[in-house]
Amino acid sequence: MAQSQRHMPGRAPEPRADFTIDQDWEAYSAEEHGVWRTLYHRQADLLKDRATPEFVHGLDGLAIAADGVPDFRRLNEALGRATGWRIVAVSGLVPDAIFFDHLANRRFPATCFICKPEEMDYLEEPDVFHDVFGHVPLLMNPIFADYMQAYGQGGLKALKQDSLHHLARLYWYTVEFGLIRNGDGLRIYGAGILSSKGESVYSMDDPKPNRIGFDLMRVMRTDYRIDSFQETYFVIDSFEELFEATAPDFTPFYARLKEMADLEPATVLPSDRLLHKGYDA
Repeated sequence: MAQSQRHMPGRAPEPRADFTIDQDWEAYSAEEHGVWRTLYHRQADLLKDRATPEFVHGLDGLAIAADGVPDFRRLNEALGRATGWRIVAVSGLVPDAIFFDHLANRRFPATCFICKPEEMDYLEEPDVFHDVFGHVPLLMNPIFADYMQAYGQGGLKALKQDSLHHLARLYWYTVEFGLIRNGDGLRIYGAGILSSKGESVYSMDDPKPNRIGFDLMRVMRTDYRIDSFQETYFVIDSFEELFEATAPDFTPFYARLKEMADLEPATVLPSDRLLHKGYDA
């Protein structure tokens, strides 16, 4: 959930108390804008029949440019009108409390650097393409925008209850790697998939991973790996379902989770609403 500092455009400024900086859009190089163009066209073509319609509508509504790294100031005009959210630029590691506070106040922290050309197929940390192309379009959707704010508010509570690892799993399996099922079948809404060429195909087409109906407690019990494609994807039927499932106070959930064993990422339980059973490599 935190961002790291590398290849910042221009000279990395000293962050403010809330870890925000100015984007310094004018400092991006021609090469950096070229990397954005390559990534944008590659993913836009790949996601035509894979991304959830809400993401596509958000992308169109923001008019995110294909010709270079977007200027956050321009995006914030459209985003603010639609849902009251805005993007704030960050330059370094963002402590959990700061991250949650930003979300709780409808501010999305986005890193400014963009990957190098040789890193386009694999990057260990989120860059501006992941943060802006992957995350921001869905913040144009009122229900998902409310979910993200509620997540931030819940994160501030989780910090006080020693349950951050449970809440982090919810973020991972929804905001980053979530799938949604609509009348046209499975679609992608997780930013970690939307910004990845390989996982955009793998999550939808590969028979290896499990695809399991979303269940809040099940998700928060399930560990995850950050060094490979997912072994399990959790599937929602609507953003309304996601928002309603996560609306209650999590305090009693955390108490129950502390008495329950964690689950490995590839685990399938008899009680799962199994949409597809994967297989081991």
